[in-house]
Amino acid sequence: MSRSPMVIRTVPALRRAVEALRARKATVALVPTMGALHDGHVSLVQLARRRAQKVVVSIFVNPTQFAPTEDFGSYPRTLKADLARLTAEKVDLIWNPDVKAMYPDGFATRIVPEGPATAGLEDRFRPHFFGGVATVVGKLFTQVRPDVAIFGEKDFQQLRVVTQMAADLDLGVKVIGSRTVRERDGLAMSSRNVYLSPEERQIAPTLYRAMKESAKRLKAGGDFEAAMEAGRELITAAGFALDYFEARHAGTLGPITSMKEGPVRILVAAKLGTTRLIDNIGV
Repeated sequence: MSRSPMVIRTVPALRRAVEALRARKATVALVPTMGALHDGHVSLVQLARRRAQKVVVSIFVNPTQFAPTEDFGSYPRTLKADLARLTAEKVDLIWNPDVKAMYPDGFATRIVPEGPATAGLEDRFRPHFFGGVATVVGKLFTQVRPDVAIFGEKDFQQLRVVTQMAADLDLGVKVIGSRTVRERDGLAMSSRNVYLSPEERQIAPTLYRAMKESAKRLKAGGDFEAAMEAGRELITAAGFALDYFEARHAGTLGPITSMKEGPVRILVAAKLGTTRLIDNIGV
């Protein structure tokens, strides 16, 4: 039976625990999560294990990245099951603070990212989001002081934002992206997939099919905008309300108009019923 990892809930206790992990100069990897863990999260933990000697997983549903109209209150929380998964993966430490521990009374500092955080993708529809992400991830990096941090590529703009922040602020952590884990039908794994009705779950993989179809047209040398428009039409015909379906430079997330301006990443966000899904692939 696997040994249960330490579960830490206060910053002073976290400091002591991380110092103990670093005995004999062990390297530390951090996997930030909001819980409701699935196989995609497990893949991040497994990559962390390959990249460092000790693994810390944070579980914190961060209120500052949710708008008042979003699902903070109903976001799935499955702590008991999460702890069981992380025990099976032999995680060394779980950082599970409450909101007061992360944002104590009088908290008044925010990180306001620019660059990839203002690319006109997620930020156009969720203008509050990346400020909340950057602030909480900045705190996690300074609390845990990991050597490496693992983020999934499914949230590709977030990955670019966090990578930029870590470099710009000299935080001393190497940010590593991990490939998106998908269901057999191509749907990217997400904690929010539980919101989908059975009928919506059948439709949801259309996002992946549309990206693959547009990527195929682009790689074949087809007209750039026509290839992207074909993907948009496929998504809307399936019943999605489309926020964006864009081909962008994979490094800067800036707009491009041809494959020659690459490397190219296709990114999509769309709502199916009440559930908003995001995804992306490289071309």
